[in-house]
Amino acid sequence: MTKQAVVIGVGASNGLGAALARRFAKEGLETVVSGRTREKLDLIVSEIDAAGGAARAVTADATQESDIKALFDKVAAKGEIAAVLYNAGNNAIIPFEDLTPQQFEKFWRLGPFGGFLAAKAAMPILMDQGYGSMIFTGASASMRGRPNFAHFASAKAGLRMLAQSLARTYGPQNIHVAHVIVDGVIDGERIRAIAPEYLDHLGESGSINPDEMAEAFWQVHAQPKSAWTHELDIRPFKETW
Repeated sequence: MTKQAVVIGVGASNGLGAALARRFAKEGLETVVSGRTREKLDLIVSEIDAAGGAARAVTADATQESDIKALFDKVAAKGEIAAVLYNAGNNAIIPFEDLTPQQFEKFWRLGPFGGFLAAKAAMPILMDQGYGSMIFTGASASMRGRPNFAHFASAKAGLRMLAQSLARTYGPQNIHVAHVIVDGVIDGERIRAIAPEYLDHLGESGSINPDEMAEAFWQVHAQPKSAWTHELDIRPFKETW
């Protein structure tokens, strides 16, 4: 039976979601890439296919229960799920005095609410199998709130607490739940479009390479159950922390 990896929150080819899809596909898992933009998903699928892997795209909004349920129904019908990676998220600098209730709710939906929907759909499947992993992507804001990031920090902190609760509930039942803190700037499409000069300022290896970061996610997934990691932090060697 086909073993699969599900990556929720896949966007640009040089982003973390795409890097995770490529890395897990490299290990022979049929990788399901999920996001809101079909054109981006199809590009990632073609890259994985060209590299000799297997992948398919399922368009879904991580904040919509019906979309997530349909995603996991499709995946479960195809075979077992070895790994679920919840990578949905976004960031923006918003001074608190300018922050609207709508913006705050949007970040909450992408963070703990979306993670909750994914876990509600995934856990019954993983439990029925008797194994599997679910890994959540965190950020510096998972650990601390900074000025102009109240919306992002509260969402990421909530996602972290969700991951801890799930790990304590499902770990003893052979489901490996982990949380990876990304403490640094990812060298991807978003920052290159907004502030390429900032990447230049950081210098060589001053930002995080998505493919190198994806390697850490794979290593967490592949750990033997006598030595599981729940939380891992990743940062460039010159990052202040």
